[in-house]
Amino acid sequence: MTTHAIATRPLGATGPRVSALGLGCMGMSNVYGEVDRAESIATVHAALDAGVTLLDTGDFYGMGHNELLIAEALRTAPAGARERALTSVKFGALRDPDNGWGGHDGRPAAVKNFAAYSLQRLGTDHIDVYRIARVDPDVPIEETVGAIAELVQAGHVRHIGLSEVGSDTIRRAASVAPIADLQIEYALVSRSIENGILSTVRELGIGITAYGVLSRGLISGHFTRDRELSPGDFRATSPRFQSENLDHNLALVGFLREMAERKGATVAQIAIAWVLAQGEDIVPLVGSRRRDQLTEALGALDVTLDAADLDALREAFPADVAAGDRYPTGQMSALDSER
Repeated sequence: MTTHAIATRPLGATGPRVSALGLGCMGMSNVYGEVDRAESIATVHAALDAGVTLLDTGDFYGMGHNELLIAEALRTAPAGARERALTSVKFGALRDPDNGWGGHDGRPAAVKNFAAYSLQRLGTDHIDVYRIARVDPDVPIEETVGAIAELVQAGHVRHIGLSEVGSDTIRRAASVAPIADLQIEYALVSRSIENGILSTVRELGIGITAYGVLSRGLISGHFTRDRELSPGDFRATSPRFQSENLDHNLALVGFLREMAERKGATVAQIAIAWVLAQGEDIVPLVGSRRRDQLTEALGALDVTLDAADLDALREAFPADVAAGDRYPTGQMSALDSER
C-alpha cells in the first residue's frame, strides 16, 4: 500500500504540520446511528493511505469505543502510515451507562486521569493534541490548561488545544502555555467564529481545526427531507433538522448544487472547499464513516474557488442564513464560544 502526499497546513505557530484535511472519527461510534466496524477501520486505513495524518477523536465518543477503534486501525495499518498519524483527543465530558451526559470536568486531577485512560485505550505513549471538549464552568481555564501543560512537560502530550471557546477564554489559556489550535464548528451555515474569535486566534498564532464543515450532512447534498434517522442519531434532536427549519436549510443546497455542476464537483466538495479557502491556518475535519464518503471529501482538495465563487457563496450564505441553532438549547448553553 502506497501512501500518497497531500498538501499540509500548520496547526498554529507552535503546533505540528498536518494534512490539509483531517479525519473526524466521532461518527464511527454510533453518534449518527449504527455503523460497520470493519468499514470504519477500512476508512481510517484509506485516509492514512491517501496522506491524511490527523485523526480527531474524543474519549467520550462511545465511552471509549472511538479510541479503541482508532487504536485497532493504527495497529493494523502499515508501519509508515501509523508513524505519520497524529491523534487529536478531546476529554472532559462526563457520561453514564445509559448514554446520559453529566457536564464537564476540567479539574487538574481529572485532566490527568482522563489522559491516563486515553493513552491506554489508544495504545500509545503520547497524545499529539489534547483539549477539553467544553470549558468546565467551575474550574478556571488556566487551571485546566496548566494541567495539560504539565502533561506536555512529562512527555504524555505534545501540544495543547482548545475547543469551542470565546476570545476571552482563548487569551487566558494562551497566557498559561502555547496553544496549537482551536477546534470549533465552521461551515457556510455556521459562522459565529467570524464574530471576533477568528481574529483573536490569528493575532495569537493559533490554528483552527474546523468541524461540522457539512453541518452534519445537512449541506452535503445527500440529506433528503424524507430520510428516516436511526435510533440514537444526534440529528433527531438537532434544531436544524426539525420540520420547517429542515425545509429552509435544505433549500440552501440548491445554490451549492448549481455551482458544483458548473465546476464539475459535488455539493459536499464545494462546501468543504469553501472552508479550505478561508485561510491556510484552517484545517477542516471531515466526518467520513465510509470509504466512498472519504473519497468524495478528499476531492475537495482539487476544487479551486476563485474570488467570484467566494463572493457568490458569501452572498448566498450570509452569516445568519441557517434556521435553528447548531445544538439543542442545553448543549448551546455549554458553548463558551457562543457567549
